Formats: sequence, structure tokens, C-alpha cells
Amino acid sequence: MDVSQRCCWWIGDADGEASRLHSGLLASGWRLKALPLPLSDCRITDHDECRVGVVVLVDLAVNDLRQLEPLMLRSARPWIVVGCDADLEDPEKRRIIAHLGHAMVPRDVDILRLSILLEHGADLARLQQRERELQKTDGSQGERDDYEFVGTTPAMWELFKTIRKVAAVDAPVFISGESGTGKELTAQAIHERSARSHLPFHAINCGALPEHLIQSELFGHEKGAFTGASQRKIGRIEAADGGILFLDEIGDLPLELQVNLLRFLETRSIQRVGGLDDIPVDVRVLAATHVHLERAVEEGRFREDLFHRLNVLHIKVPALRDHPEDIEILARFFFDRFLSEKASCLKGFSREALTVMQRYHWPGNVRELINRVRRAMVMCENRLIQPEDLGIERRELNRHQMTLEEVRDEAEREALLAALGRNRYRVNAAALELGVSRVTIYRLLDKHHIARTPPEEASFG
Repeated sequence: MDVSQRCCWWIGDADGEASRLHSGLLASGWRLKALPLPLSDCRITDHDECRVGVVVLVDLAVNDLRQLEPLMLRSARPWIVVGCDADLEDPEKRRIIAHLGHAMVPRDVDILRLSILLEHGADLARLQQRERELQKTDGSQGERDDYEFVGTTPAMWELFKTIRKVAAVDAPVFISGESGTGKELTAQAIHERSARSHLPFHAINCGALPEHLIQSELFGHEKGAFTGASQRKIGRIEAADGGILFLDEIGDLPLELQVNLLRFLETRSIQRVGGLDDIPVDVRVLAATHVHLERAVEEGRFREDLFHRLNVLHIKVPALRDHPEDIEILARFFFDRFLSEKASCLKGFSREALTVMQRYHWPGNVRELINRVRRAMVMCENRLIQPEDLGIERRELNRHQMTLEEVRDEAEREALLAALGRNRYRVNAAALELGVSRVTIYRLLDKHHIARTPPEEASFG
């Protein structure tokens, strides 16, 4: 976290037993803003710079907590409660803490652990605020997708930047990436940011339809074209006229239908099954697949001329294992979203669960992460999600045995990214922190394919 963003509300005693925590957080770079009791006149808004708060229960009476309850609710901030078992003996105090506390730590908590909890809480608060802002500015959106782009790594920044560039050009786009990475979400993002955003967006999964139905589904058919064609049907291409057609799993399209699709791309017109008339259609085509399409071309399973027609612009959606720094923030983001759907006493992930998620290979990418977070929230019987709740077996961890050189490169890359993030991409400051020269920093940026400039924004809904 950027040092300039380390701002925290402090409620309760800062002397006596709490003085160690107060001075320790100050020494760790946190700016602490005290909220004096009574709290009846205090207000915290989205514009306040403090994204997280600490409540010290030492000498804090039940009446004080009752005043604190509405403030904590209105603030929409995660609050870390510092106390002990004796503080929970009062039923009213216990109820308020259980309802409002993001986490509870003992009075002898390690400063580093408390600081990490505050950083996680602040990250969560920023994502929640972005969600509220998106809902305010896009009231017509209705129900939103099950997941959206969230990321703070160079791999995701590059994806966001490419989507913006591609959206501004009215040409076919080929989207590649493994299953579960968000290829359809990428297509939707292009549509929303294109000049066709007010026109239809139609998606069709070419691998999910029987071969004998694909042609009718894409091009439509006339009445009587085949047995069962009791009336004229408009196909997906024609229905998307003026807008965007997204062809998912294009690599599964049979060769005989690839010819028809190529003709449409070349002539910008279609013929319904059983029809003779050429029907002009103005549609921008986006296509995606999880298979290696160049290899399919070499093996004769996909037409080379169609591949080049579709691959005018190319976007590769990164696998989750290629930006592991985003795993925790994604998990917390979806946890918060699902928590809002149903009342729950869950407070988040244990450190052990977060470690397991970092070590897991994620073959199903973000879609799998979403499903495992959902599962964990159902299976968890504690306040914090544990590794067993995620359903990840230990034998599935660290399946890729890295060489010593790979381990060194990964550690070097992570240290560089962390230093750049803490110093807001100021190369001089990052070099000073790491004890190397500016020239070395630039060399490492090129070596690890890391952008030299910070992102314009950290999420892309």
C-alpha cells in the first residue's frame, strides 16, 4: 500500500496498554486520527481519507459502544477491534462487536499483523467505494455480471489499456485466453466502450450447440427450410445488426460452417437457411477461444483465411497464475460481494487460507476462484474462512517444481513490484529502497516485462 494512503481512525485509549499499538502503528507509517468520545456529532463520509479504523476496547464502556454502532454502520469502513476475552462477557458489547467488527485481535497483537489487517481493510473499503460509485453512475445497468475486472498488476493494467484502444477501432477482435479468465467479459467491456455501446450485444457459444443447429442459430432460416421450421427465424448475426456479435469458442466451429462465416465477413451480408436473398448486416465481430488457434490452422482444423479475418486485432487475457498478486484482492472483492447477498457472521479469510490460495495453481482461473469463494462461504463454520473450506487439497499445491533460477526471478519480480507500488512508481525512491541503481531498476523492468508507468485506475468494471 502507498504510504500516503496509510490513514486510520483511532477510537479509544491511546495510553497505558494501548500505547504500544499506537506508537507502533505510527512508527510503521500510519497516520492515526483520533475520534474523541462522545461520538454523537461525528460524521465519516466516502471522501474522508481514512479507509479503515481501530477500536480499542480498553476502558471502553457499553454506552460508548452504543454511540459507536451507528457511526460504524454509516461509515462503511472495516473496523479492527482490539480487546480480550473479558471484553466479550457483556452480551450487548459482544453483539455490537460481532456485528460490526471486521476482525478482532488480542491486546498483545504483533504490530506487523495489525498493520497487515489494516491494509487489507483499506483495500476492501476502496473496492466497496468504487462499487458504490459505479452503481450511482450507471443506474441503467441492472443486474451486473457475476464477476468483473479487478486488478492492480502490470498484466491487468496492460489488458485494461488494450481494451480501451481496441474499443475505439471498429474492426474484428480475436480474444485468446484459458477457460475462466474472462474472455466474454473482455468482449462486453469492448462493447461498452465502443461507438456501438447503445446497440445490441449478442453472444453465442459455438461449442455448446449441436452442429446441425449452428447454421440456423447464426444465420437464421426461412419457413419450411427443413423439418420443424414452422416459421421464419432471425439468426444471431442478423439480430446483432448495428451492434456487436461475440463468437465464443470459435475454434469448435465445424469446417463447413467456417466457409459461411468467412463469406459473411467478406461480403457483410448473409443468407438465411432456405433463403435466396442476400441480407446486408452491419455487425462488428469479436471472437474468442481457449484453444491454440494457430496450431489448429497448422493441423487443418481451422481455416487460415478465416483466422486472419478474425485476428485483425488481438487481446490475450492473462491466466490468474500470471498475476498472482491479484489473487488476494480478487478473493476479498468477491467475498464482499457475496456477503452483501445474504446476512452472515463471516469476517473474511484466515492467513492460512490466503496462503493456500497463493500457492494454488488455479487451472480454472478467476471462474474457479469465484466458485471456491462461494463454496467456502457456505462451508465455513467459523468467523474466518479456513483452508479446508476452500476445498483445495494439499496435494494440489505447488505442483510446479520451480528451478532455482525461476525462484530467484520470481522473488526478484515480486520485490520490484512491491517497491514500485510503495513508492508510486518513482524509480529513484524504489532504487533507494532496494539498494540498487536506477539503471538496474530499468533493466529489471525490461527483464520482467513490467510497465514503467503506474496504472490510470486499479479496477475496470
